[in-house]
Amino acid sequence: MPFTATPIDGLMIFEPRVFGDERGHFFESYNAKTFQEVGITNEFVQDNQARSARGILRGMHRQTGDAAQAKLVRVVEGSVYDVAVDLRPGSPTLHHWFGVELTADNKKQLFVPRGFAHGYLVLSETATFAYKCDNYYAPDAEAGLRYDDPTVGIEWPTVDTPLVVAERDLSWPLL
Repeated sequence: MPFTATPIDGLMIFEPRVFGDERGHFFESYNAKTFQEVGITNEFVQDNQARSARGILRGMHRQTGDAAQAKLVRVVEGSVYDVAVDLRPGSPTLHHWFGVELTADNKKQLFVPRGFAHGYLVLSETATFAYKCDNYYAPDAEAGLRYDDPTVGIEWPTVDTPLVVAERDLSWPLL
């Protein structure tokens, strides 16, 4: 099975089967039946893509209420350290975080259920990050969590350049 469970319930790593030969490679980045076999039945309605340089930290973003989003995230070019923080009320892993390196080469993807804050740090010179969402972007429901919240204690990798974090992301509250 191409899925690996993480220590946080519902947060799953997907590693697609890759077919390669002298021409290059092919893989299914998403197949609804494959995901349904492990209980992921979200209907994705929006695809997004972002390109950033080394040291760019985007996050920790989420949408609240009826606008909450599950995401299936991957890297098309380059490398990022991807992080999800469990903010689901009543969850036994509330405020726990999980991080994984996603690269164009390893083709790993992370399924992030609704109720998580999500962000990533670009490790390569540049990275193209793509993700599916199961709900439409709703600016009024946008929320976040500081990437450096001491209660959560995310252990971000070191990059050889100063971090660049948007003012908006620096303004998110601590827990």
